[in-house]
Amino acid sequence: MSPALRTLLYKELLRFWKVGFQTVGAPVLTALLYLLVFSHVLDRTVEVYGGVSYTAFLVPGLVMMSLLQNAFANSSSSLIQSKVTGNIVFVLLPPISYREFFAAYVLAAVIRGLVVGAGVWAVTLFFVDLPYAHPGWILLFAVLGGALLASLGIIAGIWADKFDQLAAFQNFIVMPLTFLSGVFYSIHTLPDFWLAVSHLNPFFYMIDGFRYGFFGQSDVSPWVSALVAGGSFAVLAGITLNMLARGYKLRS
Repeated sequence: MSPALRTLLYKELLRFWKVGFQTVGAPVLTALLYLLVFSHVLDRTVEVYGGVSYTAFLVPGLVMMSLLQNAFANSSSSLIQSKVTGNIVFVLLPPISYREFFAAYVLAAVIRGLVVGAGVWAVTLFFVDLPYAHPGWILLFAVLGGALLASLGIIAGIWADKFDQLAAFQNFIVMPLTFLSGVFYSIHTLPDFWLAVSHLNPFFYMIDGFRYGFFGQSDVSPWVSALVAGGSFAVLAGITLNMLARGYKLRS
């Protein structure tokens, strides 16, 4: 790891860790409230996988949802804050390549996502005892999902010129894709039309593959989920690197 990459990564990690109560504590509390409300209301009425309670089914979805949303928030908020305040120049002037720029922001966002996800998982241990059928799949989808949303966050942060534009990106793209990805339900309970729509949502594959790592059961093959998630990340990473290489909305 080059000194430039290490320094920028440290700066990004320090940025969210210094306000950990807001960036880590608040998302964990939100996920806990979702768990308490949905598990209380639906635990005995919703059927999911055979032998898996609804509360147990819900926990991996909440962990992954929190991870994805916070990975996106980390990279996007960092960029838009730097652009609005004008201190983006201090990142662009040093001899940092666009690949190092990309790597630092993605790594920091993935780490924040993993920290939040681990926090959500830790508090749910008081409510349900989860199996861990395939830990390798859990780790793969956690890292891959965080990297994908981190890349999307960089794109949103570069594109947006104001905080309300970034908020619109999150509210009208990230939030709907997250909530309609099977976090709170198995997609096989949906009508045919919405089942087909769910298969077009890359967020569904990340959450379904992540859930497979716990239960060894999923709505689609984990290999298909890994292929879709990996392909989506490759596309977004390519777009992001192209924007950074051209200095789109950063150097002008």
